[in-house]
Amino acid sequence: MPPASEETTLYVIAYDIPDDKRRTKVHRLLCGYGAWTQFSLFECWLTRRQLLELRAKLSRLLIEERDSVRLYTLCGACKGKVLTVGGARPSDPVTVIL
Repeated sequence: MPPASEETTLYVIAYDIPDDKRRTKVHRLLCGYGAWTQFSLFECWLTRRQLLELRAKLSRLLIEERDSVRLYTLCGACKGKVLTVGGARPSDPVTVIL
């Protein structure tokens, strides 16, 4: 989370990437920026700097003719109005090594 002095904006980020390897790389990248809420969807609170950084990193991973990543801006109040119908949020499997 950025310092309180930096303004953040909520982005819903959805992606459609047919290649498993690139999709996994994008998923891992987005995990560092926000919450995984659906299989190809993240919710990320980003500063302007983080947004620019993320877009630059995504552009290096994607093939423009094949891949699509969409970033939707939401107001903070909109987050509380999100409706979910159906199953639980996805979760990464947890590995326990004893």
